Amino acid sequence: MADNTDDAQPPAVDESPASAGHASAARGPGPRLRVDDPGELIAALPALIEFVPERSLMAVLLRRPQTPGSSSTIGPVLRFDLDQDGGKRGLAAAIASAVAGICAAEESTEVLAVIIDDRMRQPRRTRTPGGAKAWGALIAAFAQHLADDEVTLTDAWAVPAIQARQRWWSLLDADHRGTLPDPATSMVTFAYVLNGRPIRATRSQLTDLVVQDRDSAQEVAAHLEDALSAGHDRYVAAIRRADPGSFRRRALERVLYRVADLDSGVLPTVRQMAELAVVLRDRMVRDALLALAVGEHSALAEQLWVILVQSLPGRDRAEAAVLLAYSAYVRGDGSLAGIALGAALETDPSHSMAIGLDTALRSGMRPEELRRLADHGLGIAGHLGIDLGPIRR
Repeated sequence: MADNTDDAQPPAVDESPASAGHASAARGPGPRLRVDDPGELIAALPALIEFVPERSLMAVLLRRPQTPGSSSTIGPVLRFDLDQDGGKRGLAAAIASAVAGICAAEESTEVLAVIIDDRMRQPRRTRTPGGAKAWGALIAAFAQHLADDEVTLTDAWAVPAIQARQRWWSLLDADHRGTLPDPATSMVTFAYVLNGRPIRATRSQLTDLVVQDRDSAQEVAAHLEDALSAGHDRYVAAIRRADPGSFRRRALERVLYRVADLDSGVLPTVRQMAELAVVLRDRMVRDALLALAVGEHSALAEQLWVILVQSLPGRDRAEAAVLLAYSAYVRGDGSLAGIALGAALETDPSHSMAIGLDTALRSGMRPEELRRLADHGLGIAGHLGIDLGPIRR
């Protein structure tokens, strides 16, 4: 998103929501990150946002120590594109505004910044801090705007790329510099991969997940009328039996069958995807499916949502994208959640759940705070007589 003035809308942001950035906190599988070790912190960034950032400004929020004498811990981690229109001052103001808003929600008063840009060259020791004048000026403006919101930029570093043996340097202290360890051998990376969280080589590997396959969408569209007619017939039959709940129960079961098929390596057919598009138009069924995000089959369900986002036509695609976004959000993948929400809102700008989740993500709402949506889905499924299985807490 362009940001031309100091009061511009905040630029698009990839965020690792609060609980996802807890490699150093009590929650989660990871070891503690020492915030006084810039090389370790920078090397861990791909694990924290689940892809390797390029030409980006990373903002790492610090949480206050929980007990006297303890260290600050890593909170939300946010990524902003550097290549945006509007000049460095407008970019600094927009990014600072977005970061300060999440700092307020997190009660955080300190931020660390990392600029990753392959166009930079390491400065000589005799030069003043910064190295790349444009980005040095950006950091200075960023720090000033944060200070206006009573947030301190504690430190800032620059590195051409997050790769083993790359040189990093401070943008605030000309004599502070070092060499990156191998990100692949980082204990934080190891912990995240061991916990089943993939780290992608580029952000485009994430965006590719939500690109629509137009040929598939056309094939699905050709079957939609028949799927709608069959769904109407089932609904009428349920009403005649004086059992309207059975209509939604069977609809929910259809989705669960497709999830089970994926577990066996069987992909949905075009006709089945058309049936699922019709099923997701029922808000009660769609809301029940939110519960799959916290269940034992969450990874399979997310795989199904990806297939549907790529294959469904029109506004039906938005429903699948919202389910994908919610699934990614509650497991801490804010980057994929944001990309999926972008796809949903591009398809249906008025989609209320997409708007709500997008607002939650941008404001820094923690994933665990959204669990109540999954609990609501469990309640719906239970009311329909369906047990969705064990739930992760």
